[in-house]
Amino acid sequence: MKLDVDTLGTFYEMAREGAGLAANRLSSMTDIPARVNVTHLNFTRDASIARDLTDTGWVGIRVGLSDGFGGTSLLLFDRESAATIASAVVADIPTVEEGTLQDSTVTEIAQIMNNGFVDGWANVLDTNIDVSAPTYVAADHPDEFLDDETLALGGETVASGADEAGSADDLAVLFRNNLEAVGEELTFRHYLVPDGETVRRLFEARTEERAIEFEKLVGFDRIAQRGATQVASNLTQMTGIEMDVDIRRINFISLDAIPSEVSTERKIGVAFSFRGMPSGYLLFLFGEESARRLVARSAETRTAAGLGEFERDAIQELSNVMASGMLDGWANLLDTSIDHSTPAYAHDMGAAVVDPLVVGLGESQEFAFVFDTRIEAVDTEVDLDIYVIPDEEDLREALGAFEMGRVAETRPEADTDISDEEMDLDYWESL
Repeated sequence: MKLDVDTLGTFYEMAREGAGLAANRLSSMTDIPARVNVTHLNFTRDASIARDLTDTGWVGIRVGLSDGFGGTSLLLFDRESAATIASAVVADIPTVEEGTLQDSTVTEIAQIMNNGFVDGWANVLDTNIDVSAPTYVAADHPDEFLDDETLALGGETVASGADEAGSADDLAVLFRNNLEAVGEELTFRHYLVPDGETVRRLFEARTEERAIEFEKLVGFDRIAQRGATQVASNLTQMTGIEMDVDIRRINFISLDAIPSEVSTERKIGVAFSFRGMPSGYLLFLFGEESARRLVARSAETRTAAGLGEFERDAIQELSNVMASGMLDGWANLLDTSIDHSTPAYAHDMGAAVVDPLVVGLGESQEFAFVFDTRIEAVDTEVDLDIYVIPDEEDLREALGAFEMGRVAETRPEADTDISDEEMDLDYWESL
């Protein structure tokens, strides 16, 4: 199956507008101003939603969708936010049984918000979408939100016909919306998982010009997964800190929304441009304390409080090895060469670190496939975010060129020699 890139962009905008309708309905019911923070169209595996909801208690609803659009919709609030929202609606109303009114209020609010999202899609598609009665869900463990039907959506049907090497753990399509309140500490999220038949009917390419082969995207994702595992292994070898891949996604996202994906805290960014098939940008993003710990363990020395020149060089060297491990796997798969630049270092607010990469791609495309990975230490507070943003046209050509049979035999290998090719972003060179 081939996915149409322009259609993906259209549905991405539909998801963002639908989330806006949901936020407006919340505002009208509670007088709490709300807005969409960021919308994602993810190609993801089953565990992604569960990992996204870890470490927080959530309450909300799960509904089934059918007729013009099949799938599952999940709208959740963290427990404190649910209490705040319910209080804004039913303040000073006594209840017979403590908690009963709050639960029913949260269910009603979530259902009205969800219907706003679904109604927006139905209007654009000019079709009817049936919504099941809401199931109230409340749990501290994310697996309890995901029934067997939800976990099965989008995988087997969508990727049927893929070679054995790419079909054992298929990707599902997921729309993920993060919303935020203005002036209130509220956290709420919306997930829409269309079923495989819906994905095929709505997203399948009708022409070759702007088509992405889904089955090969599955295979390409497997190589990216191995590359991320190689990065974790390289870090473990160089620092002695056991690292593991925590979250992996393929985001289809508008370029202007990419900076909002990144924390507003000051970060250490090490960026590479890479050329070949495909070309694009690779970014390693470290928290300040994580960078200090990695350098201290790799160099077996204490780091400067302000991350001085020695620490800067060490972080660039670590990043260079990791970049080689990740990009070499892609080159091996495609039977080509991918050259990357020397590392470019920045220490700034997270969004400011990402902005120049977005500018570098913005002249030729509006959306991007972003390979988004988080690597975390097993036993200590160390983490690393990795963003690979290929040029869209090159990615389409690369996916069309490789054979799925190569996926099983391709392994990444890290080259520790630093490239002498300069980073092609003047902004980064000035930092």
